Amino acid sequence: MVLKTILAVAVAAVAALVVGWLVGFVVRFVARRRYRHTLTELHSHCHKPFVTVLVVASVYSVLYDNEDRVVSGVRHAVLLVLIGAAAWLVVRFLFVIEDFALQRLRLDVPDNRRIRKLRTQVALVRRLTAATVTVLALASMFMTFSQLRTLGASLLASAGIVGVIGGLAAQTTLTNVFAGIQLAVTDSLRFDDVVVVEDEWGRIEEMTLTYVVVHLWDERRLVLPTTYFTKNPFQNWTRHETRVLGAVVLHLNYGAPIDAIRTETQRLVEASPLWDQRDWVVQVVDSTPSTMVVRVLASAADAPSSWDLRCELREKLIDFLKVNHPEVLPQFRAIYDPS
Repeated sequence: MVLKTILAVAVAAVAALVVGWLVGFVVRFVARRRYRHTLTELHSHCHKPFVTVLVVASVYSVLYDNEDRVVSGVRHAVLLVLIGAAAWLVVRFLFVIEDFALQRLRLDVPDNRRIRKLRTQVALVRRLTAATVTVLALASMFMTFSQLRTLGASLLASAGIVGVIGGLAAQTTLTNVFAGIQLAVTDSLRFDDVVVVEDEWGRIEEMTLTYVVVHLWDERRLVLPTTYFTKNPFQNWTRHETRVLGAVVLHLNYGAPIDAIRTETQRLVEASPLWDQRDWVVQVVDSTPSTMVVRVLASAADAPSSWDLRCELREKLIDFLKVNHPEVLPQFRAIYDPS
């Protein structure tokens, strides 16, 4: 009887391997003619878990009606493996679908705000689905043990204190998870957004359900919990669009020729490839006892271009003033009394 069962298991396993190989062959054959990229990726990521599910399911079907005690134990172990393999296949399949979605969401377009929003949501859903499938698989495994089902019912009936302790222990983690979901759903923060946090300028490089990585301008990485962005104010320069207005502030003497500065600014802005051909302005926005504050505004397509445009305008305007109007640059005057 045992030998017969072993032989049946071996035959079922070999048959499943053959079926899996044939399915893989057909997929590769079809991929040469149609949907090459899609089928290749699907075969590359899902073939191994698919074959594993086929083999384990075939073995389990052979052992299903056998009431022998030893075989029952083996069947239970095979069932646990089958649940794990099925979860593995589902996760890999979902990852392939999400990869296809990410590949279609290209960031190298002029206005990519909507695309960055979708990439953020897909990335978070990717992690959430993997965690959900894993938890469901583990729960299904535990439910196959009758003793654990009884134990679980008794624990649920008297788990008040344990639940409170567990809730307090997991409070920070759960808070971060819900904050991550909130960021994705409310669209307040997206992948590749330009932000200013903790007085540092950078881009959102990575977003998970529990933390956010900001790629700072000097190549450092600032890692913050997701709750930071739900509890603290921060600047998002690309909230509604990538376009940014950059400001250059000059402190000049009251004799500074504003018209000449405005003419030179117009020449510099129109000659710069960083300007997006939309807005620029020169204004006197404030005054101090010794200087007036001149602000130059110019628009750019995105935050990095705006930063470079500001630096370019500041440098060339200062050079223009040094050469043509050096007397308007700030100077400190003192009265010398020899007595």
